[in-house]
Amino acid sequence: MERESRVWLEVTVTVDGEAAEAVADLLSQYAPGGVALETGPAGFPNGPITVRAYLPPHQDTPQVRRRIEEGLWHLGQIHPIPPPIFRPVREEDWAEAWKTHFHPLRVGRRLVIKPTWQEAEVTPEEVVIELDPGMAFGTGLHPTTRLCLEFLEERVRPGMTVLDLGTGSGILAIAAARLGAASVLAVDTDPLAVRIARQNVEINGVADVVSVRLGSLAEAGDRYDLVLVNIVARVIIGMARAGLSRRLKPGGDLVVTGIVQGQEGEVAQALQQGGISLVEKRRSGDWVALIGKRSLPA
Repeated sequence: MERESRVWLEVTVTVDGEAAEAVADLLSQYAPGGVALETGPAGFPNGPITVRAYLPPHQDTPQVRRRIEEGLWHLGQIHPIPPPIFRPVREEDWAEAWKTHFHPLRVGRRLVIKPTWQEAEVTPEEVVIELDPGMAFGTGLHPTTRLCLEFLEERVRPGMTVLDLGTGSGILAIAAARLGAASVLAVDTDPLAVRIARQNVEINGVADVVSVRLGSLAEAGDRYDLVLVNIVARVIIGMARAGLSRRLKPGGDLVVTGIVQGQEGEVAQALQQGGISLVEKRRSGDWVALIGKRSLPA
């Protein structure tokens, strides 16, 4: 006797790259299997992105649907987000169907982010990072992640030491290793992020270069050629006041982002008071990255 097919609830929201990870984070609270972030066929993050989640049958209730709609409405007060589309799908169809829509993502001149199950045509100069959708933050779609990846592509040199504070999926740490860094420490305060980042480090074959640790600034130790902080403005300010500059070698580079336009003045002031000289500001949409250096001794 054949087992009766269960029906899951597919939830889709189509947004731009700036909103995609926030929507994915919201939907992941209801989707035990994670979420899929689907770019268009060209693989570039500037066009529409479909965030797709699947809820098991017991989760498909009017109350859950309402909470999702309300959560998206609140996000929409910050950035335009359309209402979700709900669609029932059979259990045997959902697990593989969304994979056909996911395409490799290109960032900067050489970086290619792709899921493990899919091949990508790359040139010898391109650097491939394998990252399956499911862990929302750190997929490379958000402007702050792209700003950091583009900086890494420009600045990482063989032999460098790198610290990634708030590593999330581990994408920045993996990119630094794949671009030639000799040693990378990735830390995060979320145990789930640490577990996922370690898995991604193993998948990408850089476990001999990247160490993932639970913690934050206090657990970083040592000094580094390059420090990355892709979190939020208030945390960056707190780190600056807690001695962030001491994690940099003299002349070392610091990249901080997760800063909404309009917050950069307060962040810049905290960094400068903490011994960092600001050398550049980069922007993508409403997001800002500040680049600084620890001053060389006189």
